[in-house]
Amino acid sequence: MLKNWKTILSLAIPSIASFASMTVTGMINLIMVGKLGALAIAIVGVSNIVMYNAWAMFSGIGHTVNYLVAQNFGSNDMNKGVERTYIALIQSVLAGVFILAVGLFASGWILSILGSSSEMIEEGTGYLRIRFFAMVFSILTFAMHGFFRGIGNTKTPMVTSLIGNALMIFFTYTLTYGNLGFPEMGLAGAGWALFIGEVTVMLLSALVFFRELIRRFGLLPKLAFHMAESKLMLKESFKLGTQEFSKSMAMFVFTAFVTRLGTHALAANEIALSIMSFGFMPAAAFGSTATILVGQEIGKAKPMLARKMGTETAIMGSLFLLILGAVEFFFAEPIARIYTDDPQVFELTATLIMISAFLQLFDGFFNFYGGGLRGIGDTTFLLRTSLILAWGFFIPLAYVTVFVLDMSSYGAWISLYTYLAVFGLTLLARFYLKDWERIRVKLASES
Repeated sequence: MLKNWKTILSLAIPSIASFASMTVTGMINLIMVGKLGALAIAIVGVSNIVMYNAWAMFSGIGHTVNYLVAQNFGSNDMNKGVERTYIALIQSVLAGVFILAVGLFASGWILSILGSSSEMIEEGTGYLRIRFFAMVFSILTFAMHGFFRGIGNTKTPMVTSLIGNALMIFFTYTLTYGNLGFPEMGLAGAGWALFIGEVTVMLLSALVFFRELIRRFGLLPKLAFHMAESKLMLKESFKLGTQEFSKSMAMFVFTAFVTRLGTHALAANEIALSIMSFGFMPAAAFGSTATILVGQEIGKAKPMLARKMGTETAIMGSLFLLILGAVEFFFAEPIARIYTDDPQVFELTATLIMISAFLQLFDGFFNFYGGGLRGIGDTTFLLRTSLILAWGFFIPLAYVTVFVLDMSSYGAWISLYTYLAVFGLTLLARFYLKDWERIRVKLASES
């Protein structure tokens, strides 16, 4: 068991560092941009929501190449793994063309349909457009990072992310306010800082990707595709992307419900979500690790060992979340005070943190067992469960608790964690009720 735990930690810790750097960078950049005023903060906040949903729509490409390459790596069939990665990169380029077009021609329209003021539309259109430009490169990066994680290399995504995020912070500081002799560009400068960071991460990832092909696998970067493989990649990417998008849109509606409760409720909700994101990081990291280890063992034709590795990953991830939850529970108010000195806001925030401190374990189950199910290719179940629970359970429950029962922010968060609990336990049950002896590597002929 100790050997397995060492393997799990060697994969999970770099992923935690990678995800943490993204979260911390976002916080630092928002603090720096915040000096531009409330309008700039609002524009960044709305743009973050738009970009998260746009990313979710195409995230299935990276998730698919991640689990399929893990299986191919385990079965020592990297010719197929590389072919699938190339297909994913072509999908990413096509997605990038679409994203580029949306950024060029629809940024202002998107802000308008979200109910933004005329001032926000005027000031925010250029910033949102730059964010779309940056996403063109982040989609490509996510596909390559999926490949790296599939072969058990989580250090490259960590290093490239750290470098890119450091550049984002540096250029946000210099380009936003004209520091160190750079031109003062205001909010647009913050947007270009993100663009520079994303381009850098993509270029570094591409450099390592092709080096890995030649040095580690002896494969030259040549293009050769089979229609069946392309069909498999498209189908799996659609399912996993739709799953992620359904969840992100449900959270968007959830936030819209909270917005109607007033400024203090919305502020407390945003601060609490920001704090709880530190729990989402290890959950996502161990979920990604479960995908890698389960997928690789399935590739080696060792399904019961795959099940065991998935279980041990979930145990380790749960221990991380329990320790983190204890800290958040007992220090909820001091943590909330870091963000605001408004008593109405930090008292409500502290209560929301205490509600979710240990309940975030269920979000962990969602990630751990969802990652394990991805590793075996159980993507249809993940898609159906996500759609049913997000739109048939979570949103109706949130509406009832917030507006019908008039439970305000408490009702919103109770509904959120009830949803995560049901989702997490559903995936846990599915993971252990599977007939593992019959699970095999995902083949293109199955699509």
